[in-house]
Amino acid sequence: MRRFIYQLIMTWLLALSSQAVGQAPPGAVWQVSITGAIGPATADHMIRSLATANTAGASLVLLQIDTPGGLDTAMRDMIKAVLASPIPVIGYVAPSGSRAASAGTYILYATHIAAMAPGTNLGAATPVQIGSPGVPSLPRGDAPEESPDGDAAPGPEAHQPGTAMEHKIINDAVAYLRGLAELRGRNAEWAERAVREGASLTASAALEQGVIDLVSTSREELLATVHGRTVQLGDHSATLDTETATVYEHPMDWRSEFLAVITNPNIAYLLMLAGIYGLLIEFYNPGVGLPGVVGAVSLLLAMYAFQVLPISYAGLGLILLGIALMAAEAFAPSFGILGLGGIVAFVFGSIMLMDTQLPAYQIAMPMIVAITVFSAALLIFALGMLARSRRRALVSGAEHLLGQRAVVQRCQGDEVYVWLEGELWQANCNSALAVEDEVEVTALHGLTLEVRKLEGSASDD
Repeated sequence: MRRFIYQLIMTWLLALSSQAVGQAPPGAVWQVSITGAIGPATADHMIRSLATANTAGASLVLLQIDTPGGLDTAMRDMIKAVLASPIPVIGYVAPSGSRAASAGTYILYATHIAAMAPGTNLGAATPVQIGSPGVPSLPRGDAPEESPDGDAAPGPEAHQPGTAMEHKIINDAVAYLRGLAELRGRNAEWAERAVREGASLTASAALEQGVIDLVSTSREELLATVHGRTVQLGDHSATLDTETATVYEHPMDWRSEFLAVITNPNIAYLLMLAGIYGLLIEFYNPGVGLPGVVGAVSLLLAMYAFQVLPISYAGLGLILLGIALMAAEAFAPSFGILGLGGIVAFVFGSIMLMDTQLPAYQIAMPMIVAITVFSAALLIFALGMLARSRRRALVSGAEHLLGQRAVVQRCQGDEVYVWLEGELWQANCNSALAVEDEVEVTALHGLTLEVRKLEGSASDD
């Protein structure tokens, strides 16, 4: 049975891996969509799609782009894949209303043929991490002035000096985009303006200035226009044959979709906290198993997501410190000092966790507030009540009678009866007892109490 299940799983995985190849005929044009913020999932999807398209014998890959930008590392991985692609790659900003901003501009410059649909734009390629006063960016809340050619005119902030690190980042981005422009024979001067001044262009202006190769209103028009063109692929050239090519729209597979879910900063944040709290609960109350298993799996998934996300280790350290302080408040009450410090550290750590200013890769503030309240309630109040309940005296079973005080109710020869918790109990004592004497329970043998006489009892007077 185990062998059958193993073969079934392997067959299913092979079917998934070969599904795209089976659906697309050889020589087809593969369309791969790049939408939304560019991150690890987008890069994984595009890179593996290029490799699969080459295996399937595709004639070219059409990247349909609509992105506000994204992470630098993911963008560079995608550009490396485009530059190393053995088949031509066309970048197409579409449909109308789309944009190839920031990282999208770099990717469009890297493609063998760059095209845009009417009503689209590209540019604003200044690194977001340094888009603050004192570096080449527009003041927040002000609209850029338009130059006659459609570019965003540089504001006064474009000429303000920045720090040495900001200059390094800007110069590196300029050199990178200029290198791509020179490789593809496109406007390198405007590429530098897009980085230093955050300049943007409409589709028609980009065509006039030699930033892109053509403007097409539809995919069919684009393929008809590029038919017969020659592109350079490494050390050899290739002529495009797209007149009768079939278009195959390659979807995002389950692996990329799963990666897109866990690399969402909010999901990765929740996975990390679920892992930490699950392990804490398992260590505090071992034997259940479920919190430990869920916590370990969640923590491993969060670690995998964090390795491809821009994580601030200072923020991560503050979160762990906050959890430790709130847990310490539960076990060693300090009149709220440790708990308040833990909450402050947790909030600041959560805000600092994502080391980027990209809105798509920030943790939502309402989630931070909700998780902070939940964490404080769980660690300070819930664990505190558990700790106090463990230190509380037993109130059930015979053991709770030990140490309690009773009063001798009557003495009948050698038999002594004491009144305890509304009942008469037979008692044995090494000392002589009289009615009204106070005793303390030291042991219990069946229904007979072992007691000792307390000083100051009635018979001592």
